Amino acid sequence: MRVGYFSNSINIFLAVFAALFPIVNPLGGAPIFLNFVRGCSASTRELLARSVAVYGFLMLLGSLIIGAQVLLFFGITLPVLRVAGGVVVTSVGWNLLHQGDEPAKRADGTPLDDAHAKDQAFYPLTLPLTVGPGSIATTIALAASHRSTFDTDLAMSVSSLIGAVAGLIGVALTVYFAFREAPTIERVLGKNGTNVLVRLFAFILFAIGVQIIWLGARDLLGEIPGR
Repeated sequence: MRVGYFSNSINIFLAVFAALFPIVNPLGGAPIFLNFVRGCSASTRELLARSVAVYGFLMLLGSLIIGAQVLLFFGITLPVLRVAGGVVVTSVGWNLLHQGDEPAKRADGTPLDDAHAKDQAFYPLTLPLTVGPGSIATTIALAASHRSTFDTDLAMSVSSLIGAVAGLIGVALTVYFAFREAPTIERVLGKNGTNVLVRLFAFILFAIGVQIIWLGARDLLGEIPGR
């Protein structure tokens, strides 16, 4: 019986990690992260990488456990969440596409430095650059799709929760290591290669935002009577 619980934990871990890793995309986000924190010291960059990983894990954990209930409490549907989140992601991707080679700046136009870097750890570095509406909606959907697993016996529910949390930890660790080693990735690719990669993933981020908006709008249009 214990082997069955362990196998269930492994299956849930693989399902969660495989579903979220491509959406969070730590390797693609690392050059963008570096572009934001280029004016900061190495210790501050590592601190920010750790903060983003922790914030991202907490957001995904909250989405897994109470995400559906929170949306229900505020009367927000998943399609509306997708549209609103997609607008934010699209805006960030558009700004990154039209940003020059200089480091990212704060809202007042001054460069991001050690004194102000911590203020950017949650927004925009965690939300929406790392953990956006796509990963949040996916986590909520994963929780809903495995609801029957969670609602069986207590031991099976615990093993499922352990597997899901382990999957979230795995994603957070990849974010931390990828962001921490972003300067190494830049050295390997070179300045021009990194700039190309930043623009490429900025465009992909913009496209993801448009896709999220479309998915939400399509579901909302489907709710119109007579369609």
